[in-house]
Amino acid sequence: MKSRTPKLAALAVACTLAFGAVQPAHAIFGIGDTVFDASNFMQNMLTAANTLEQISNQVKQLQNEAQMLINQARNLANLPSSVVGQLRANLATTQRLIAQAKGLAYDLAKMDQDFARLYPEQYAATVSGDQMLRDAQERWKNTLNGLQTTLRMQAQVSQNLGEDESTLADLVGQSQSASGALQAMQATNQLLALQAKQTIQAQRLQITQDRAVALEQARQAAVQERAREVRRRFMGSGTPYTPQTVNFYSGQ
Repeated sequence: MKSRTPKLAALAVACTLAFGAVQPAHAIFGIGDTVFDASNFMQNMLTAANTLEQISNQVKQLQNEAQMLINQARNLANLPSSVVGQLRANLATTQRLIAQAKGLAYDLAKMDQDFARLYPEQYAATVSGDQMLRDAQERWKNTLNGLQTTLRMQAQVSQNLGEDESTLADLVGQSQSASGALQAMQATNQLLALQAKQTIQAQRLQITQDRAVALEQARQAAVQERAREVRRRFMGSGTPYTPQTVNFYSGQ
């Protein structure tokens, strides 16, 4: 529209000059009952050109504002799907495996109580041999249950890794095809959530593995203490029998 304004102004000037060739530039003449003022006509043409230019600028401004609103709407658009529910479900499954673990409890207070009973530093004299045998059997079961929990956790983590691979590919695709800043940020946040979930899952797996190792080490220590106590009771508190050497030459 700016390119048309000089043309309109030039046209107005040309008309004025044309009329000026016949009449003075300030002349007013009549055709019939109509009075024509060339100077006023040129001014009106310039005013109209300026008005059209202002209207054109306003239209462009409205177009820019409309595009800005479109961009803002795109930036505020949400992702069509979320993997948060799936990640929580996977973590809930691993947590349920820990909660279902048998043997020595994961609860700190109860674990301390059971450990002091089953893995004593020294057996009291009032503890019967049958009770020590039952404790040894329970310790063996605790070790077995710890190993079983570790194997179950490993199987579940292996299954989750397959699902995580598909989830990762989907999130990368959503991130690359994001139509706005919000979608890109949400895709990034979900990728970070996936990474955090895998970290928590790995920590839980490590806990079960370390627990199985600790149970076996504690069982071996308890076995040694039980063997010492059994030997002490067998030998008694008196002086053990010591065979003597007979000297046949002295007649003794």
